[in-house]
Amino acid sequence: MSEQQMNTPELRPEADANEVRKVRIEKLRELSENGKNPFEITSFDRTATAAEVNGDYDRLEGQSVRVAGRLVSKRIMGKASFGHILDSDGKLQGYFSRDDMGTEEYQAFKKWDVGDIIGIEGEVFKTKTGEISVHVKRAELLAKSLLPLPEKYHGLKDTELRYRQRYVDLIANPEVKDVFLKRSRIISTIREVLDKKGFVEVETPILNTLAGGANARPFITHHNTLDIDMYMRIATELHLKRCIVGGFDKVYEIGRQFRNEGMDPKHNPEFTTIELYQAYSDYKDMMDITEELYSTACMRVRGTLDIEYQGQPLCFKTPWARLSMVEAVKKYTGLDFDTQSLDELIAQANAKGLELAKNTSWGTALYEVFDRFVEEKLVGPIFIYDYPVEVSPLAKRKPSDPRLTERFEFFVCASEGGNAFSELNDPIDQRSRFEQQMLAKANGDEEAQPYDEDFCNALEYGMPPTGGVGIGIDRMVMVLTDSASIRDVLLFPTMRPIK
Repeated sequence: MSEQQMNTPELRPEADANEVRKVRIEKLRELSENGKNPFEITSFDRTATAAEVNGDYDRLEGQSVRVAGRLVSKRIMGKASFGHILDSDGKLQGYFSRDDMGTEEYQAFKKWDVGDIIGIEGEVFKTKTGEISVHVKRAELLAKSLLPLPEKYHGLKDTELRYRQRYVDLIANPEVKDVFLKRSRIISTIREVLDKKGFVEVETPILNTLAGGANARPFITHHNTLDIDMYMRIATELHLKRCIVGGFDKVYEIGRQFRNEGMDPKHNPEFTTIELYQAYSDYKDMMDITEELYSTACMRVRGTLDIEYQGQPLCFKTPWARLSMVEAVKKYTGLDFDTQSLDELIAQANAKGLELAKNTSWGTALYEVFDRFVEEKLVGPIFIYDYPVEVSPLAKRKPSDPRLTERFEFFVCASEGGNAFSELNDPIDQRSRFEQQMLAKANGDEEAQPYDEDFCNALEYGMPPTGGVGIGIDRMVMVLTDSASIRDVLLFPTMRPIK
């Protein structure tokens, strides 16, 4: 039986949460009647955190400190008691005694519940067992918890409930908080690397009259004053490239994207990306920047470039492996898009399980074979480059082979981590690509990109040769924190409403 169970009978597993709440509301009423309503307290002057006390004992021994946090355990022993408080940095033990606190204050403490927010003041010392503690002289109830925390040793393990009640998950499972601290460090590392390179962070609209920059289904909303439908952005690309047209040489944006698509361990309707664009560069330069961002972030949060993700060894030392899509397809399927006829390729692909029509283009056939048979085999990290023009409406054609574009995606554990181009800056070609996208949309492709006339207009003013890359922050955090699901790295993932 846990300390929490022994000293807080209301937290028995069979106890009803509503009954617990009634008991605690009654305690709150009594406190209010006695002029001690904790919710009327506006502040508590802390002088130390749990981590500071535990980490700097030699300096703080015998010194008075003021620490505040959530009471997460309590063990009553007659005239003296022990309890642990949890703050944002860690956990610290308090020793509470009637002789030091006085009878009235000590009796008040005994009525407090696990989950309450309290402040303590006292001298730092070590118990007989060697645990760093605070010898409490004064204690103050700062906020009353009306609902019980999960039982200490079993915690909050129901995965669905953990995502819905992340606030409880963070209290019950300290390792969860560590994931989000690492996420913050990863994002700050990305900013640090790009800022040192002279990139400028900008902000672009989330609400747009067109949903462009990617092939995806958008969320639609309505602007009442303008009386028009608007779309939540699916990518930041087209606005960032407008910045390049306007004279910025290096820009980036870290922000939320919204796509009205399915949900699974790798997809959430809203997610975070970093997109960056650099004038006078190409997709090979973007490979170098991608490697640097990943390797620097990996070292920052893992301390090594050799890590494991869900049991799979990964090495983020540079340079990463690089294969063209044609080379990757030949390596993993035996189909040679350099030498075999298109009819032969379609026949062999269909024999493997695809259903390609006889009039399928060379580029579409190449991509479909890669998507179906190759991607799942890519442990990586690896760059797959030179994508067909049919699936790359915003990328520049490869001069040596106009069927292909200067585009790459990189893969880690069979999952795409980012996408990059030598950006298409030919306005005539761009208009033609948009027209092809509109034909695809007319034929039922709900993810085809709309014709963005203003973006084409911007290109007609002239955009320098530009390299751009977009990286999924959530998937990056998943890999670098060894998290199995995107929901594990989003504080508040999208959930189906409870009926």
